[in-house]
Amino acid sequence: MTTTLTPDEFEQALRSHAKQYHSEHPFHQRMNEGQSTPEEIRGWVANRFYYQLNIPRKDGAIISNCPDREVRRRWVQRIIDHDGTAEGNGGIESWLRLGEGSGLTREEMEDQRHIVPGVRFAVDAYVTFTRTKPWVEAVASSLTELFAPDLMAHRLAAFEKYYTWIDPDALAYFRARLTQAPRDSEHGLEIVRKHCVTPDTQAAALAALSFKCDVLWSMLDAIDQAYGRH
Repeated sequence: MTTTLTPDEFEQALRSHAKQYHSEHPFHQRMNEGQSTPEEIRGWVANRFYYQLNIPRKDGAIISNCPDREVRRRWVQRIIDHDGTAEGNGGIESWLRLGEGSGLTREEMEDQRHIVPGVRFAVDAYVTFTRTKPWVEAVASSLTELFAPDLMAHRLAAFEKYYTWIDPDALAYFRARLTQAPRDSEHGLEIVRKHCVTPDTQAAALAALSFKCDVLWSMLDAIDQAYGRH
């Protein structure tokens, strides 16, 4: 990138990554069309749990590298959302309940026996990215949340329509993210619009978001290879 984009042009360039988002992956599309088997759903839930476990770790890494106290005050809400404030609440707990609702036990989710190597590698690479890259680039990588509300709405509708063998109460994680993701993406977007004001910083932010899209896509590639019908 040789010229600086206006803030609105930069935002549009970020939003254009929607076509790289994992909602377009064949595994997700089959799932949202009601074509997934119970084994595929359980495999996806068990493997995605490894990502859920690491969300607070990547957010902690961003906070540890961020010198801006006001950003840290707001960003810490993400950790609270996932870890909860007490036993029995938070996003990780909600995902465990999703696993139970789909026929998995807490033990087999928490001991990570079902995690396939490609998922572990991708998630670990993402946490490393947030620890080692400049904090604004790590924030930019989180902007896949710009596309999450639409995915969550479609996923929730699909699960309620096609996968009625799952207890509706177990879908609470998806419902919570319908409000959390827009709030989080608004904050992340505010940060990168403010700090990415040169060709180099804008290019780095776009590359960070592209990397995160690759992480999510690679996870589904690995899950599809392990559980999908080929």
